[in-house]
Amino acid sequence: MSGNMKAAAFIEKGRIEIVEKPIPDIGDNDALIRITTTTICGTDVHILKGEYPVEQGLTIGHEPVGTIEKLGKNVQGYEEGQRVIAGAICPSFYSYACQDGLPAQDGGCSHHGYKPMGGWRFGNTIDGAQAEFLVVPDAQANLAPVPNGLSDEQVLMCPDIMSTGFAGAESANIKIGDIVAIFAQGPIGLCATAGARLKGASLIIAIDGIDERLAYARQLGADITLDYRQVDVIQEIMKITGGRGVDAVIEALGTQQTFESALRVLKPGGTLSSLGVYSSDLTIPLDAFSAGLGDHKIITSLCPGGKERMRRLMSVIESSRVNLQDMVTHRYKLDDIVEAYDLFSHQRDGVLKVAITM
Repeated sequence: MSGNMKAAAFIEKGRIEIVEKPIPDIGDNDALIRITTTTICGTDVHILKGEYPVEQGLTIGHEPVGTIEKLGKNVQGYEEGQRVIAGAICPSFYSYACQDGLPAQDGGCSHHGYKPMGGWRFGNTIDGAQAEFLVVPDAQANLAPVPNGLSDEQVLMCPDIMSTGFAGAESANIKIGDIVAIFAQGPIGLCATAGARLKGASLIIAIDGIDERLAYARQLGADITLDYRQVDVIQEIMKITGGRGVDAVIEALGTQQTFESALRVLKPGGTLSSLGVYSSDLTIPLDAFSAGLGDHKIITSLCPGGKERMRRLMSVIESSRVNLQDMVTHRYKLDDIVEAYDLFSHQRDGVLKVAITM
């Protein structure tokens, strides 16, 4: 397929702009998908601000919904025109890391097979989804057909936000009857709240400072919402738990303050599941860490990828266990994505997620 396409490319710190690029060729194991809907992620904003380095000219974005335009000769079981998604994490599934159960840390063909965040390729190491067309590598393992009856916006959170939020709940090792606190109710934190409910938590405490997000958290399963502008969150959680602390806490913002607060409300032996993308060094307070003797578990997560993960998430949507469509608060065309970035990066007008269509 020849011709040019529009794409949102990283130009320099503070500049992501629409450019024209050739429609890419594909290899034997790849698929070319025509993007119908994508979105902007907080990680894209880190790239825009120069806090996460990528190559100049790289197409940004890692949350694709679209239709198959062309298939490599080795890709079987799909057909052109079929509606699909692919996970933000797009592993090879043949590296040592993948076969060790760590597809997000996929090191590809390197001799040891591990690379931090190596499974995150779209908009990181290869051109991403904020474009008219996208190459999906290792397509046999990563293309997930969209069930009939589900709209683009219904499945738009599956490639990253839903998968990441659920991964935070899964990594927190939540048991039936647990008390769970979730710091920050942005898109990932909201999905973590929904995931904690599905995992069987009996009391979910959601923390944020925006009324609309706290209200949405209650819709998704939060039993108690705390506005950090109004109360001392640490004192309030310790009061709620009778001084015990929570069984698990999910940190979904990526700041020193939220990380430290999360640690301070954790019971001895509890798990801190960290989802935030940090842009500076963290320090661990000695008292909250019980001098290293509190049997605490701190675990970080990057959402797993692959078509089976995507199938499972879409199944949750299809069965109406969770409805994330209301998370899309604003809609823009690809041509207007610079305006969308300005809105999203400055968190104006109650924005949660922006749907970008072609």
